[in-house]
Order: sequence, then C-alpha cells, then structure tokens
Amino acid sequence: MAHRTADVVIIGGSVVGSSIAWHLREQGVPRVVVIERDRRYERASAFLAMGGIRQQFCTGVTVQMVQHSVGFWSQFDERMGTPDARPRAWFRQRGYLSLGTAHNAAALTHRYERQRAAGAEVSWLTRAEVSRLVPDAWLDDVEFGVFGPRDGYANPREVLSGMHRAAQHAGADYVEGTPVALHRDGRRMTGVTLASGDTIDTGTVVNAAGAWGGVIARMAALDVPITPLRQMLFRATLPHRWPSRFPMVIDPSGVHWRHDDPLSAGDPDCIVVACTKWDDVPGERFEPDDARWTRDFLPPLLRRMPGFGQLTDVHGWAGLYEMTPDHNPTLGEHPECPGLIFACGFSGHGLMMSPATGRIVSEMITRGRSETFDVGLFAPDRFARGALVHDEATI
Repeated sequence: MAHRTADVVIIGGSVVGSSIAWHLREQGVPRVVVIERDRRYERASAFLAMGGIRQQFCTGVTVQMVQHSVGFWSQFDERMGTPDARPRAWFRQRGYLSLGTAHNAAALTHRYERQRAAGAEVSWLTRAEVSRLVPDAWLDDVEFGVFGPRDGYANPREVLSGMHRAAQHAGADYVEGTPVALHRDGRRMTGVTLASGDTIDTGTVVNAAGAWGGVIARMAALDVPITPLRQMLFRATLPHRWPSRFPMVIDPSGVHWRHDDPLSAGDPDCIVVACTKWDDVPGERFEPDDARWTRDFLPPLLRRMPGFGQLTDVHGWAGLYEMTPDHNPTLGEHPECPGLIFACGFSGHGLMMSPATGRIVSEMITRGRSETFDVGLFAPDRFARGALVHDEATI
C-alpha cells in the first residue's frame, strides 16, 4: 500500500477533471493528483457524449461560462497539442437551431427572450431563413426558429483525449483507482483512501466524479443530490453524401441531431441523434435501449427530414447524464466541509462548460474564490437551502 501527499486531489479524470488539472498546473500548483477509476474512459460521460457546445441558456453566468469556453474550443486543437500528439476536436460552429411550431411557440419565445436578457448571442429566424439553414427539412408547421450562430459541436472523444494528454504533459499525475473513503479532521478534508489501500494526504479534494459525484459526497457525510440518468444516442449513415451541413437541429419533439462528418474521403456521411427520456429509470445503466430508435427517434426524424428514409448502419449506445434536481451544476466548496470543492452535476452540459470550469476551480484553489465568474448560485448546498436555479434551456 502506497502513501503519498498532494496539494490537490481531483476525483474524476474525464474532461472536467482534466481541465481542472491542466488549469491548476498552468497556475503553478505543484502536486496535482487525478484519480480515475476507468482509465480507458469507456464509461465516461464525455467519451459517450454528443459533443454539443451552446451558449443558449437563460442564466447569465451559464451563458458567460459557455462563451468563455467557445473561445477555448476554437483554439483547442492547437492549444492542447503536445509534442507527441495533436487532438482533432474539430469544433464546427454551425450553430444550434431550435424549431418553433404551434406546439412550443410560446415556451420557445419566452426562452428566446430570457436568453437574450442573459447575454446569449441568439437570433430569431423566419421560416424562410430556417429553410436556408436546413433546406431538406419539412417546415410546413414551423413558424420560426431560434438560432445561436456561434454554437456548434466537437468530437467528444478527441476533446477528452486531448484534454487528458495536455494535463498529463503539464505535469498532472494520473492514478488509476476507486476512492472508498474521504478523511476529515473535524470539518476539514485531510485525504483520500483508494480501494487498493493506497492513501493520499491532501487538504483539497475536487469532486469531479460526474454521475458518481453524489457517491463521493456521501463519503464526506454530505447529501448532494446528483443522480445518473441514461442518455441514448444513435449514429446512422446517410443515404448519400449530404450536399449541406447541419447545425444542431432541435425538433419540438425533443429529437435533435447533428452531422458526424467523414474524417476522410472514403468515410460515410453520418448523423448523430439524441432524444432524452426524462422519466427513464435512474442509475448507472449503460445497456442500450435499441427499441427507442423505431419508437421515439425515427418517426419525428422522418417527419422532419423525409430524405432520411434510407438511413443505414444504425448503431445505438448509452451514456450518463449527471442530473441535479434543477439541472444545473454544483460548483464550489461545500460550507460543511472546507477543502472539498464540487465540480459535477452538469446535467448533460459538462463537456461544453469544462474550459470555464477548469478556470473557476483553479481560481478557487489558488486565489480563494472564483474571480472570472460569479458561480455562487451553483453552490453545492443550495438544494438543502431550497435555492434551486431554474433554467428553461435544458434539452
């Protein structure tokens, strides 16, 4: 059994944890240890994600966080390159397009107004303008569209591997293991024990454990409601090389899709499709529900895009959303446990916010508070206080 010390221990080495580690090393924190139980990241939420990046939220600080992150994503491939590898996150700013019909017009109009008030860069489109963005769509029922021109999507696996390699190259120490205990001296954090029996003494622990964040909280005798929720995605090959490129298109049915572009000339042209089932049974459930393709996904997809009638090679997989009761993250030190900082519970938005999250947590640790963003409303004890944050822009 090994015993070591660290200035900061980060539990969870996926995109959020690795962003925090990279930012801490950039700030000169010498001993940063990242604990990751799944070093191949096969069940990491980012590894299994859709890769969407949008600033279309109704909460000002959330908009600011994603706007900051958009600048980071725009330079990611170059900035996160190491001497032995350069990622291809390939952030494509094709926008996020929400379609407004009689079914959702009032809610989408209200959301648009709140997004504008929160500082999001978002435009109101006529049906004709929507048609120019998605010329193959059936739009007879569409009254308008809401479009974020600087939004888009990236390759989530390249984002994860690029962030991990950059943090490791910067000097973060990655340890494979499963935490089984957090130690406190009175109220304050003092260390972590792994299932192997290894221990790490530290005064600062970051809970970046994603869907497992609630379990980590309970190790410190804290009740922070973070619940895993299965998110199904499907990839399908288009019947031919599509003449235009899709933004992230969000249908009123809840089905949304984006392009999965060919990486080389011989690769097929594909789409990735999602539709969140909010009443799914919670828990760490990774088994795909393939029946949802014909039941929930395909009918609204074909109605909106009749040309998708010959989709082939349909493949589904499941990842996890890390849900909180208000669908917003937990960010900050828990007041009942000094030294334990939360950076989890992003409810499907962790990847898109991860650059800003890395900066926020690194400032909390090196400067005593988040100076760039005021994230006080996301405090991890807000649920116990009944101070939930309501944002209408969850999809």
